[in-house]
Amino acid sequence: MRLEVPTGSIPEWLRAVADHDPADPTGMNPVLRRFASAAVHTREAAVLVLFSGSETADPQALGGLPEDADVLLTQRAATMRTHSGQVAFPGGGVEPGDDGPIGTALREAREETGLDPAGVEPIAVLPKIFVPPSRFDVTPVVAYWRTPGEVGVVSVNEASRVVRVPVAELVDPANRFVVRHPLGYMGPAFAVDGMLVWGFTGGVLAGLLAVSGWELEWDHHDVRDLQASLAAVGMTL
Repeated sequence: MRLEVPTGSIPEWLRAVADHDPADPTGMNPVLRRFASAAVHTREAAVLVLFSGSETADPQALGGLPEDADVLLTQRAATMRTHSGQVAFPGGGVEPGDDGPIGTALREAREETGLDPAGVEPIAVLPKIFVPPSRFDVTPVVAYWRTPGEVGVVSVNEASRVVRVPVAELVDPANRFVVRHPLGYMGPAFAVDGMLVWGFTGGVLAGLLAVSGWELEWDHHDVRDLQASLAAVGMTL
């Protein structure tokens, strides 16, 4: 869903991400093709895909990506019932009183990271993505953090880390490959900041990078075992 954001309020380097839905030019991103069937009872959820960085584009960089651009990620606590230990966007299930997916995403981000929503400007609401293990129908909300503030782990029961990952590390071809799950799933992954970003989060990031104008060519034929890739950064399946 395109938001009615005033012309000129979105940094030029984020314009393509705001204007285009995530794409899968390599055919290696099944996350973007997950839609719940009518027979499945789903729960509504939303996540915040929060970018920050200079408002001014870098004319020397691909897509104008500024050197200080980053995205906010969390690493879920190992004690969580679903997706334990995985890297994720802040987010969670819809609660009564939430003002749509944007309200859910901002509330969850505040609860998980201490984020002050006052400095956050939503720029796009993406199509829902079904997550089979939790049966969540997740709406990613893309936003620009115009006035970043302090964030960190609020509850160790929910998150073990809260990090702002440089976008330059995500687009670095040396940090990108495809992982294969023991059960057959294959999808894009990133090895950044001592973490493996894969699954839903890796799929959304890869889809956004594909339309961003920042992406560098990477080897999507480099397929690695998921368990071995997790072990390499001290994580487990």
